[in-house]
Amino acid sequence: MAQSPRPFRIGAGAGYAGDRIDPAQALAERGGLDALVFECLAERTIALAQLRRSRDPDSGYDPLLEARIRAVLPACVAQGVRLISNMGAANPAAAGAAVLAVARELGLPQVRVAVVTGDDVLDWMRAHDATPLIDCAQTVRDLGDRLVSANAYLGADALLPALASGAQVIITGRVADPALFLAPLMHHFGWAADDWPLLGRGIVVGHLLECAAQVSGGYLADPGHVDVERLDDVGFPLAEVQADGRCVITKLPGSGGRVDRLSCTAQLLYEIEDPARYLQPDVVADFSAVRLHEVGPDRVAVEGAGGRARPEQLKVTLGHRDGFIGEGQISYAGPGARARGELALAVMEKRLQRIGLGDRERRAELIGVNAMHGPLRGSDCEPYEVRLRVALRCATRAQAERVGQEVEALYLNGPAGGGGVTQSVREVIGAASALIPRAAVAPRCQVLES
Repeated sequence: MAQSPRPFRIGAGAGYAGDRIDPAQALAERGGLDALVFECLAERTIALAQLRRSRDPDSGYDPLLEARIRAVLPACVAQGVRLISNMGAANPAAAGAAVLAVARELGLPQVRVAVVTGDDVLDWMRAHDATPLIDCAQTVRDLGDRLVSANAYLGADALLPALASGAQVIITGRVADPALFLAPLMHHFGWAADDWPLLGRGIVVGHLLECAAQVSGGYLADPGHVDVERLDDVGFPLAEVQADGRCVITKLPGSGGRVDRLSCTAQLLYEIEDPARYLQPDVVADFSAVRLHEVGPDRVAVEGAGGRARPEQLKVTLGHRDGFIGEGQISYAGPGARARGELALAVMEKRLQRIGLGDRERRAELIGVNAMHGPLRGSDCEPYEVRLRVALRCATRAQAERVGQEVEALYLNGPAGGGGVTQSVREVIGAASALIPRAAVAPRCQVLES
């Protein structure tokens, strides 16, 4: 009997910007991979990165990029594993230069880095500010000078020239999460850009891997109901993909976590509004007939995905300044802790009215009593310790600073025994969405060499 061709092995090195690094290093060193993908962008990440870049033109990419590259690049170069990542965020060019700097630091010669740009459509959006926003009655014009970023979700087709260049490392800005995984599959197997069923199968691979440990036991444990072994050492997942798009999801032998039908089902349904119409830049994927089969310990076979012609427009995420949140916290412990905490809340209510902030959107709660489910669920609770938290959305930083100052003033102007005050102010970056014509986006690829 003829043997099947070797499957393409693709791993997930990160599921978000703050993810662990050591599981990715283990995959690079022991995974026998063809490609390792770091997916590190959330909806607001690029807007926050744009703010950093506005203060420092050489920044704006993922703060952990150098640490991640330093951890995995030696093994990837030695074993021919391609690195693909959207860690470029708001500044892919600077991120590419940073990768080369790490390569030189590690003594790795002839590293080639491909930088994919073109997702930044801020100028286009400003010139077409009558474009309506999704899910509200406003247009881009209504965001005014609060608009700080606009990034289109590129598809796998934007990455294909970078893969064709032979680069070992591919750095992008905003690319649809599953497309980071679909692109190397299209390149390796030669899938056509209009083979919708195959592209749909590639998207299900990407969707299952894009959140890293979420499919291998992370974000799943509920002791006594759903047990996950060794959460301190959860193995990041990888997929063994065949030329026809069928795949097996697994992880490194001996690593913590679990890959089974439950973990894969949880991730398959994650952030899916309509399983039959999962809109992606490359294809409208259809997950409605997907079937998951456990074929061995920590091995789940995936089949049945399909797809239809891609959407005519691309989604854009717009980041905009949306005020500040001022927060203060203080703890009360011992007999009568709850009563003293409630008195402190009452004092804060009157103080906020006195200083002109009483009408602001706010949260005022006792952590451990009513912070998650409101006052009714905590009505019969008499804890030995509570922590007051007051947070307000304010128009200015100065207003937000007053919130923490008023909480700190409870030391000498509030109930007995308060302690452990913390204050914080953070700028709020809101996210909005719009749809734009594909013609408004022009992806580009630049190859950098050490």
